[in-house]
Amino acid sequence: MRVSEKEIEVRYAETDAMQVVYHGQYLVWFELGRTQLMEDLGFRYADMEEEGYLAPVLDVQISYRKPFRYGEKAWVYTWIQEYNGVRTVYGYEIKNRDGDVCVTGTTSHTLVKKESFRPVSMKRTFPDWHKVYLKNTQPAK
Repeated sequence: MRVSEKEIEVRYAETDAMQVVYHGQYLVWFELGRTQLMEDLGFRYADMEEEGYLAPVLDVQISYRKPFRYGEKAWVYTWIQEYNGVRTVYGYEIKNRDGDVCVTGTTSHTLVKKESFRPVSMKRTFPDWHKVYLKNTQPAK
């Protein structure tokens, strides 16, 4: 199973009135981590879009344990938690400099045609992605 790492420097614009990272910003960090994972696996989401497909978010789960503040660094760790050829669930941990897990979560996605938003099988549409995703899915517990 491949676990990707993406370093983030907390920008002032990502913080709220309490001077901590705004809770919705972590979804952007998840996206950065997911994109990094795809690249680490040898693919680019932009290539998928150019071929007329999208992978919209179907569901999000996120848990907050510790805040981040402006100027700190965060590391987003991303992996494929579940994959069945149609639906992909990515797992995330965001850690601070000390290695503390500050945020955890998952996002669920499916592959759709850009024009119609009709779901399609990744196995049939992108067989190379399918093989790599199967190989890199977290083993069931």
